[in-house]
Amino acid sequence: MSTDTPSGTTERFPTKIAIVVREDLADWQKLNVTAFLASGIAHASDDVMGKRYEDGSGNDYLALLREPVLCYAADSAGLARTRARALSRELPTAVYTADMFTTGNDDDNRAVVRAVTADELDLAGVAVHGPRKQVDKVIKGLKLHG
Repeated sequence: MSTDTPSGTTERFPTKIAIVVREDLADWQKLNVTAFLASGIAHASDDVMGKRYEDGSGNDYLALLREPVLCYAADSAGLARTRARALSRELPTAVYTADMFTTGNDDDNRAVVRAVTADELDLAGVAVHGPRKQVDKVIKGLKLHG
């Protein structure tokens, strides 16, 4: 993915962020899963975050991910395949399971994930960050969310 820089040149990032959400979720769930997974990717490496923002009036704003985030849709099998591919390539991976919709805090979220084996996770979403070519192999066959 390329993006225009302030000087008008185009920058191609060596890494890629992909978030995959289960296509049959309610809209609010898709947004919730995407937000949580993006927050996980924010911790993938020290250089994944950009710098803080400031508007022309001097107001300070939080830093955002430094590169575009591509969002994909998949069924349960596609999510499981994405997770397995990402882990086999040892890429930073975040997961959100359907059981996490029933909890109300981070400790309980971790507990419901820990309660089942990897192959039994009822995935609602997966996010991955890493070298472009590796991430492209992980998400091969998926369509952009639309």
